[in-house]
Amino acid sequence: MSINFEYYKVFYYVAQCGSISGAANKLFISQPAVSQAVKQLEISLGSILFHRTPKGVRLTTEGDALYSYIAQGCDCFLQAESMFKDILSLQSGEIRIGASDMTLQFCLLPYLEKFHQEYPHIKIKVTNAPTPETIENLKNGDIDFGVVTSPFPQGKWLDVHDVGYVQDIFVAGKKFQHLKYKTVRLSELANYPLIMLEGNTSTRRFIDDFMSFNGQRIVPEFELATSELIVKFASKGMGVGCVVKDFAEDSLMNGQLFELNLETPIPTRKMCIITHSKIPVCAAGKKLLMMIENTEKKLS
Repeated sequence: MSINFEYYKVFYYVAQCGSISGAANKLFISQPAVSQAVKQLEISLGSILFHRTPKGVRLTTEGDALYSYIAQGCDCFLQAESMFKDILSLQSGEIRIGASDMTLQFCLLPYLEKFHQEYPHIKIKVTNAPTPETIENLKNGDIDFGVVTSPFPQGKWLDVHDVGYVQDIFVAGKKFQHLKYKTVRLSELANYPLIMLEGNTSTRRFIDDFMSFNGQRIVPEFELATSELIVKFASKGMGVGCVVKDFAEDSLMNGQLFELNLETPIPTRKMCIITHSKIPVCAAGKKLLMMIENTEKKLS
């Protein structure tokens, strides 16, 4: 049996309202159209569903039995419509973001704070991972967008939007005071215990490539998972740390660390927002990205 589902919708509203005119008002269609839909449904099912009363219409025994099932489906559809409208109006929903410690702290956090104040009902899920893992999560559709640092492979499926720059530096504590006012050659770094991020990060790959380009190869004494740990290790005099400058700013200001003056400066790197060209960003994600973009325009 093939019956137009629109007939069931009309049937539902007639039963809900108890009148043809009430259903017509709810559905924004004419009363004859409502009557015709009910008649077609009765013909298709082979039974009368309503009988007229002085105050409108009432369900027959057969109609009441049908309504008990149809109501469940229509209520679910209406709840789905309401939920969908809430998502589009940012009254509910979820944003899934991929970011490293650095991009989260020094790029995303101010925007997330502002966004949460304006749209408190949106759930924000941040997957904390290095750039290669963030790109893989985006490719698999596990996140709506990512915030990463260069360098990273850029496939045709990847849309990239630059949002800032980061500067990598080498830092040391009082134990290496003799380096403070010295111009340090890259070849000299190998003479000191080096503290660096693990090899699966874009930061570590960038520094390794930079050293290789300048004819040097370094083997760190310590390979750590986070930049905060690098700052702590360097502050305790355990070696010379390589870190994004923003992470070491407080320690540089209070004198716990100083920045090495390299003879060959490390180039700056880009901080980028990445999205999947084939997978649309959710409504809440688009709003957050628009907020970031508009802030950039005001600052530029």
